[in-house]
Amino acid sequence: MDLSTVTFLFFALLISSVKAFDPCATQPDASDLSVIPIYGKCSPFTAPKSNSWVTTVIDMASKDPERVKYLSSLVGQKTTAVPIASGQQVLNTANYVVRVKLGNPGQLMFMVLDTSNDAAWVPCAGCTGCSATTFQPNTSSTYRSLDCSMTQCTQVRGLSCPETGNSACLFNQSYGGDSSLSATLVQDSLALANDVLPNFVFGCINSISGGSIPPQGLLGLGRGPMSLISQSQSLYSGVFSYCLPSFRSYYFSGSLKLGPVGQPKNIRTTPLLHNPHRPSLYYVNLTGISVGRVLVPVEPELLAFNPNTGAGTIIDSGTVITRFVPPVYTAIRDEFRKQVKGPFSSLGAFDTCFAATYEAVAPVITLHFTGMDLKLPMENSLIHSSAGSLACLSMAAAPNNVNSVLNVIANLQQQNLRMMFDEANSRLGIARELCN
Repeated sequence: MDLSTVTFLFFALLISSVKAFDPCATQPDASDLSVIPIYGKCSPFTAPKSNSWVTTVIDMASKDPERVKYLSSLVGQKTTAVPIASGQQVLNTANYVVRVKLGNPGQLMFMVLDTSNDAAWVPCAGCTGCSATTFQPNTSSTYRSLDCSMTQCTQVRGLSCPETGNSACLFNQSYGGDSSLSATLVQDSLALANDVLPNFVFGCINSISGGSIPPQGLLGLGRGPMSLISQSQSLYSGVFSYCLPSFRSYYFSGSLKLGPVGQPKNIRTTPLLHNPHRPSLYYVNLTGISVGRVLVPVEPELLAFNPNTGAGTIIDSGTVITRFVPPVYTAIRDEFRKQVKGPFSSLGAFDTCFAATYEAVAPVITLHFTGMDLKLPMENSLIHSSAGSLACLSMAAAPNNVNSVLNVIANLQQQNLRMMFDEANSRLGIARELCN
């Protein structure tokens, strides 16, 4: 065998091995989907130019105040109607995407994962202002639009239907002064790995304005009737979990497990609370926070669940860093500073940065929930400067606004944890897991 033949066989074997271990390949398990950092290798989206991953995280976290304001505005709404694509601020924080297929034959789309929204929506062919990748309804044999007589249409905010007669269910949404969309409520097949939902209802976007819309749409995992979890109740029994990889895991993805099969058997849980004014959000009862061995003194009403005001704590996949109402964050920060040597400086959204040489004395932060304590791994409570010389407490205060009563446990604090949402039994489970 000559040298050229040996060389050819070597590279053929190398290529086949790379394909066999391709981290971006579709996973074969029907209940296990890849969860991809939006700027990771397996994502089709290009990261903004920056010198380091931490700069990218800081840029992403700079959009958190708008999202938290949006979430806070939701909790005071006295309505149970489920809006489609509800809110510009949500669209500003596309942190993780999942790979799905829409239509028959399936068209590949990378849709944003969002636990605080119900609906799914995608940009459709002919959409004005949308990105190059759009869903093509005309090539799907199972696509159909829904008319104004359908029950789902009555749950759309911004509805545009005549008082008499039937027509397509159209709706319009405006998002502050930046973004808006118009869409048609439709249904088609949704393929999730090897599972298929044959009549999945979603919004087909006809036009957008502004620059905040995720390029390939949004997949809502909230608790409302239009969410993926509600529409797949017969298949997945209202149970799902995800494991979010670190933003630093450029070459790896986490996983979304749908249904009770394959979920952790021994997992600590806390009850999910129900807010009738905003039933989509995943509320939990946060009873206290410890910094090291010190239980931080905070007024109980600053943590208490109150559906009338929207106060309490939610688990959210779209906010980057955990946000506490200002008095609670101040108490946490002050106790943290007592236990770590200063001086302290700021870096982006982080106001408690210190020399990384003192990281060894940084205290563990524990979140106390009803029936469960969560000790945050150090990588979930600290973030480092690109040079590695600074370590920063990776939390912040919620913005001061008219309804600043909501605490948000965000995705940076959820990374490398299995977060299980069991709507059927009204519980949230958390277990340590290497998500990469």
